[in-house]
Amino acid sequence: MNATPLRSLRREVLAANLRIPEAGLATLTWGNVSGVDREAGVFVIKPSGVSYADLTEEDLVVVALDDGRVVEGALRPSTDTETHRCLYLAFPFIGGVTHTHSTHAVAFAQARRSIPVLGTTHADTFNGPVPVTEDLTPEQCASDYEFNTGQVIVQMLRSDPRRAEEVPGALVSRHGPFTWGPTATASLENAVVCEAVAEMALHTLALGARLGDPSEPPPHLLERHYTRKHGPGAYYGNADAVPAV
Repeated sequence: MNATPLRSLRREVLAANLRIPEAGLATLTWGNVSGVDREAGVFVIKPSGVSYADLTEEDLVVVALDDGRVVEGALRPSTDTETHRCLYLAFPFIGGVTHTHSTHAVAFAQARRSIPVLGTTHADTFNGPVPVTEDLTPEQCASDYEFNTGQVIVQMLRSDPRRAEEVPGALVSRHGPFTWGPTATASLENAVVCEAVAEMALHTLALGARLGDPSEPPPHLLERHYTRKHGPGAYYGNADAVPAV
């Protein structure tokens, strides 16, 4: 295992986990971020129950992608580790996964309702509603519960892999949001967006209950907002800007 890329991944995963409380996405230790090194066949994840204030790079746990065994680390990995591993195995484009119990996204998950697309802020990141899974069965809860938590997401998205790329998140019914991205940092940023648009949606739906249901935004407006940040014609930001001379 090459130590240099893994050291860099550890630093990124630590920084992403520390951003969870900074972004207001977790109470106590209710959240975790992981990042994968597919060439090495491992992923790095937060240990179970360790407070963010106490978390160090050395506390992070390295887990084998193929079978979930702990490769490095003295602590137990997050209880959600197998859910992360399931998502990595199902979708090769995923480089990082974030799970939180952020208040507004969890409200939608507990209501078993997808987060609807009600405006351009949502469409900037998610090209469609953030979907909610079916409930886990008694059998899925009785054995391999955490891996099966990932499986219900995979089963929901597998019929349309493009959906998993264009809507990088899902709500597990009565549980909470999982988001993903090409890196651990990107998965955390998608978690921030997921919580923000969930809060906006709840306010919008509350106003709709008082003033009349909000109309759905026109598809051409949503498409413009998604494509200007994603895809071959994207032009948002300055990552590829040519320095002035």
